[in-house]
This record gives sequence, C-alpha cells and structure tokens, in this order.
Amino acid sequence: MDFTKLALEVKAWGKALGFQDVRIADAIADMSAAESGMFQWLDKGYHGEMNYMAEHGTKRSRPYELVPNTQRIISVRMNYFPPKAADSWPVINQGEKAFISRYALGRDYHKVLRSRMQKLANQIRDVIGTFDYRVFSDSAPVMEVEWAQKSGLGWRGKHTLLLSRQAGSYFFLGEIYTDLPLPVDEPLGAKGSFCGSCTKCIEICPTKAIVAPFEVDARRCISYLTIELKSSIPEQLRPLIGNRIYGCDDCQLVCPWNKYAQITGEPDFHVRHGLDDVTLVELFRWNQQEFESRLAGSPIRRIGYPQWLRNIAVGLGNAPYSPASVQALQARGDDSSTMVRDHVQWAIAQQINRQKNRQGVNNR
Repeated sequence: MDFTKLALEVKAWGKALGFQDVRIADAIADMSAAESGMFQWLDKGYHGEMNYMAEHGTKRSRPYELVPNTQRIISVRMNYFPPKAADSWPVINQGEKAFISRYALGRDYHKVLRSRMQKLANQIRDVIGTFDYRVFSDSAPVMEVEWAQKSGLGWRGKHTLLLSRQAGSYFFLGEIYTDLPLPVDEPLGAKGSFCGSCTKCIEICPTKAIVAPFEVDARRCISYLTIELKSSIPEQLRPLIGNRIYGCDDCQLVCPWNKYAQITGEPDFHVRHGLDDVTLVELFRWNQQEFESRLAGSPIRRIGYPQWLRNIAVGLGNAPYSPASVQALQARGDDSSTMVRDHVQWAIAQQINRQKNRQGVNNR
C-alpha cells in the first residue's frame, strides 16, 4: 500500500469534513519528558479533584498501552470561535452580565468532533478495508496537546494551550489512534517556540493559576473551579472569579497570536439562546426544566443544575449592588442543595456589604 498517498488523502478528506488542519504524529515517539512532567504535576496536587487525571498512569503518554498496536496518531483541529458573538471584554467588564467561555456558546464539541472523525475513519476503511483505530475528543487519557505539538499542528503556549500561527488558540483538538504506518509530520517546534518573552497570559490570569510558564495549578483555574470542581468553590477565590460562570478566556483574549484566530464555519458552534450577552439574574431565574431544555446539546449541561446555580450565585455576589440581584438570591435561599445555599448566602452578604459601602460614600 502507498501510505504516503494515503496520508495525503486522509488530510484532504479531513479538511473536506470541516477540520482546518490534519497532521500525523509517531505514536512511539519519545514522550519521556512529557511523561515526567505529567507525574510531577500530579505529585504537586495541581489536578485538584480531577482524580481521573491520575488513574490511568502511563496510558496517557504511551498510546499503545491504551490502544494496542497503535503506531500513529492523526491529530485534527477545528475552529470554534462563533460569528456575531458579543465582544468578550465588554461582557466581562459589566458585572451584571454573565460571561461564558466562547467555546461553550454552541453545541457540545465532543459529539461534533467524534462524529466527524468517525466519518474520516469510515472513509479510510472504505478505501483500504479493515484497520484498527479509536477516535478521541477530550474523552480519554490522551495528552492531546503533546500529540498535536508533535504532529506539527502548533506549539504549547505558556498558558499550556496549543497555539497555531494561522489560528491562535480558539480551536478544538481531536485524535485518531491507528495501526496504519503513515508517514509522520515534522513538529513545528518545542513548547513556547513562538511565545518569545511574552508573559501576557500569566499576568492576566485573575486567580494567578498559571504558576509558571507552561504550568497551571488547576485548583486555582476558573475553568476548573466552574466546571470540574463539584464541591464548594473556596471562599478566598470567589471574588476573583468575577462574572465568569462557565470557563475563562482571559489568557486567550490577551494572547497576541489570537489576532490570527478564525471565525468558525460550523453552525453547531454558533451562539445559542443569547448566551454571549445575558444577565446573571436572568440565568439565575431559570428553573431546572429550563436549564435542561435550553442547554440540551450544550457542554454546559454536563455540569448539572446545582453547579450552574452555584456558579451564577458567585457571579451575583461579585456584581454591582442591585435590588434585583438581592431578590434573585433571596428567592433561592432555601434551595434543596446545601452547596447552592452556601454560595447564595455568601453572595447576599457580598451584595449587602456593597450596598453599605455605597451608602457610606453617599453620606459623606
């Protein structure tokens, strides 16, 4: 079989299916440095409550342990930044608004990418017959940024995300593990290759979660706190979250490479239900049925209704004082969730203190 020709066809098929780039990495390449770094990160406890990060050991860095006979990893990227979405900074700077990471404004990317990669695998099978493979999209112990870097899709930035000279960082990654001995692509460079002396992502982080270049303490990261953390948000971190109720884009917003970010052509990633520019009070008033129905097919629905309310309560606690905010919070003072009640009471106290401070200023 002409695997060089097949690799070219795979890349062409992938782009026809909506991926902006398709590259191939050697699955048995030396990953010792990445593996060592992963275990050091885990030893520091930076993974927080994400116990699954430690459960699979070397399966993350040794693909053949996860999928036997894996020889190559086909890495793909797909742009997600939605057209016509409200500008991020004005929303973040209006405390009464709710900021949602721009990747989550549309439909769940897991399903979109897996479906497209499965179609790509089907096309390969139609041409060559049966072959071994598995598709992944943030759904298994896969070091996707490391493999994407090795494949030449980009380089790891100081915020730990993959960066592309053509597309910045507003894209999703996916992988196909396969036993096909396809020719591999050359890496673009090592981590930080085109970051230079820039430290904007480190400086902007609201919670100082980027503790060093290429090292994030997830326990402080707003994306972790609002999505992965299932228990109460540490009280000392709540004021730093601001109005970010699902994820955080700050490190991407200041990255100079994102001037090259491209608008997605995928309708599934377009803004749904006006979530790009909506008030905290409006979202906090949703009952569980509204949450389930309006966020059907959205990645946000995965966190569940109590966690959704927890996050918005924190946002309301950080918002400028308003009677509407206090009333919305008080209406959930007897919520069935202890976690929600805890965050509501904290938020009410924050609002009352803000009102007292404002009255004190006015009485001077």
